[in-house]
Order: sequence, then structure tokens, then C-alpha cells
Amino acid sequence: MYNEFVFEDYRYDPALSTLSLCYSYKGGPRFEEQLIFDFVPQPLSPAAGEVLDRVFRLILLLSGVSYYKAFIPKVLTCGAFDLDEKTAEFLQKFYEKGLAEFAFRNGVSLHGHFRFEASSTPPATPITVHLPRRTCVPVGGGKDSIVTIECLRQGGERLVLFSLGDAEPIAACIAAAKLPFIRVHRRLDPGLLKLNEAGALNGHVPITGILSAIALACAVMSGCDAVAMSNEHSASAPNLYVDGVAVNHQYSKSFEFEQDFARYVERFISPSLSYFSLLRPLSEIEIARIFAKHREYFGVFRSCNTAFRQARAARGRHWCCNCPKCRFVFLALSPFVAKPDLIEIFGRNLLGDETQCDGFAELCGLRANKPFECVGETSESAGVLSHLAGHAEWRDDRVVRRLNEEFPSLRDRGPAEFRALLEVRHPHRVPTPYLAMLDACG
Repeated sequence: MYNEFVFEDYRYDPALSTLSLCYSYKGGPRFEEQLIFDFVPQPLSPAAGEVLDRVFRLILLLSGVSYYKAFIPKVLTCGAFDLDEKTAEFLQKFYEKGLAEFAFRNGVSLHGHFRFEASSTPPATPITVHLPRRTCVPVGGGKDSIVTIECLRQGGERLVLFSLGDAEPIAACIAAAKLPFIRVHRRLDPGLLKLNEAGALNGHVPITGILSAIALACAVMSGCDAVAMSNEHSASAPNLYVDGVAVNHQYSKSFEFEQDFARYVERFISPSLSYFSLLRPLSEIEIARIFAKHREYFGVFRSCNTAFRQARAARGRHWCCNCPKCRFVFLALSPFVAKPDLIEIFGRNLLGDETQCDGFAELCGLRANKPFECVGETSESAGVLSHLAGHAEWRDDRVVRRLNEEFPSLRDRGPAEFRALLEVRHPHRVPTPYLAMLDACG
């Protein structure tokens, strides 16, 4: 229908603390998205102002994925500024891998389908700026960012919490943490929703990549020299392969994306900004073990996607208890949180509900592919479910008993395999001072 997608313009209004992002399809619909920075920015030096402008450009380019996916034309051009080849290469990979699940679910192929048109302009030279030693921590409302907050707090790090939006679990976790915070509201162009309702292509986008760039802008604006994400090792594991191509629901949480994003920031924006995931060395199960120490968050954290729907009126106020994320978090916490406490958190015993057997089997890799959700590796889920067969509190629950009886691969796992989930250290980019804080909080 349309042959070209255009990144038209970006405008920051300091009086309104609003960044406007403009896009269009050549000969077709136009869009304007707004990011409202709901805090008072610190005064910036001219150099820091230039760094911020470069981050705004990156936000424009990454956020465009939400609008590009409607018609997936073959050419993407930037009318707002010259797009150099290095940036085009970075974006090509981000769009192709970040939209892999979208493509799979819509029955289309994006491999070799599109290109970013680049100019001969050389890439920007990075700018060194002075920023205070302070860490910006994005908060998602789940257990992972809570572990990052508490590990860094225990290590004496100065923190500023960041949220994209005001979903109830995020606000509740920030309130429980009792730390300074900044917030950004993202206002998608309503025209996109109308296109989706009319039948335009729709689906999952690499939202964490977009959030990362927005968090980076907030770090500069609030006087932080680091952004510490809370993405664990398992985010790098693909859900499945299609014709040899990995499809990963969590691509923009993966170690691959982290490396690409951090390298781009260092080489073309500023080496003074550090971007990494504190939890990358850990398994999901080790993160759950650490989280279980922080009872003050038991009543407020929530990972269930029903709480994060775009329409406020449609947001759930409790764990839905019937989705992959609810099942995985319940399973991951079960070895470390007393059974009555875990049931109180969720409102019911998911492992006692035989209708959930197929869902737990999927998490363990015993049915089809791993669910398209932010859940741990199948080996982690299988390791915990096998471990619970020998756990006095859980061994007689219907899901635990039935799956361990039905699948020899669960019964054959030994205690050493579960212990290994708590001891493994995966490849990471965590700076040495932060790694010491992570090790200390375990």
C-alpha cells in the first residue's frame, strides 16, 4: 500500500517538558507521538545539551517501530537529519530482530524485506561530559527491578528510579522503595490505534529498546551517569527458530541488544553514559531467591500483563492467575516463599489447579515452544518443578505431582541441577563496582 516510511521530525519543548516525534507514510497517514517528562530537569551544560539532543534523535528512530509495523514498507528514510551508515546498521538489526515475533505471528518475513536509507555523512563523534555518579533504575513493577533497587541501595549507590507510565504496580513499587523518582508519559498517536482497528498489521514491538533510550534521556536530564536495567540471562533465549532465524519475544532485553545499544551510545553519543543490566549474570531462579528476602514488596509487586494495558479502564488490579507470567513467577518463587504467603500474594494456589498443567508444561518445554512472554528459560522452570517433587509443602499439589509422573525428563533431574540454577554466573557487562554490590546482596 505504501512504499516508504519517513522519520519526519522531533521537537523538544522545554516549557512543556514534551518531546514530539513525527512520522509519516509517504503519500499516506502522519503520526505525532508525545513523551511528557513529568519532572523538573537539571540545568545542562552546552555539551550535555548536545548529548541529550542525540539521545532524542535515537528515541525518534527507535520509537518509529510502533508505526512502521502497520504497513511494513520496504524503505525507511529520515527527513529530520542525515542518517549515517553506522546508525542505519544499528536500526536495521533492531527492527528486524525486534519485530521477529510480530513477523512470525502475522505470517510475513522481514529478512531482507526492508532497508534504512543512509547518507554518506560520517557518524557523530562521541562527546565526553561530566555527570554525577548516580544510577537511574527503570522500574517495571515486577520482582527483577526490585532486586536491582535493593542490591544497589545496600551497596550505598545513589539512585533515581524511572518509570514509563503510571501503571499501579510500578507506582506501588516506587512508593515502597521510598527513593527519588522520575516519570515519563508516552502518548501514542491515536491514529495508530484507528489503523489497527481497521486491520493494519499489529503485534509485539521491542518496547524495552524504546524504554532504554527514554531512560537514557532521563539520566542526562536528572544528572545520572548510568542506567541499570534489570534484564536477566534468560532474556537472551529465543522462543523458537523459524527457517534458522531466532524469534525472541525478549530480544530488546537480550544480552545481544544490550551490547549493541551500549556500544552505540559509547561510540556515537557519549562514553560518559553507562548502560548495562545488573542482573545479567543471574538466573531467574536466583533472582527469585534474592527477591524473597524483601517481604515489604510482597503485596505491591506484579508482573501480570493485565496491569499494563494501554487503556487505564482495562487494567487489572490483581494477578490474573491464568497467564504464562503469573505461572512463571509463582513457580520461581515457590522454593523460597512460604506456601501460605505465596498463595496470599496471588490469591490462589496455581500449582494446585490441575487446569494449569498444560501452561506449566509449556514453561518447562514439554509442550510446543516457550510462551511468547517475559518468562525464564525452559530449563529453569523444569528444574524448579522437578525440585518441588521433593519439597514437603508442594510435592502433593496436582500440577507438581501430575507433571513429574507424566514426564520422565522431570523425574530424572537431580538436586545438583536445581542448585546449579542458584550458582551459575552468565556473561555480562556489569561494571566491577556494581558487580561487587550484586554479589554482596546474594
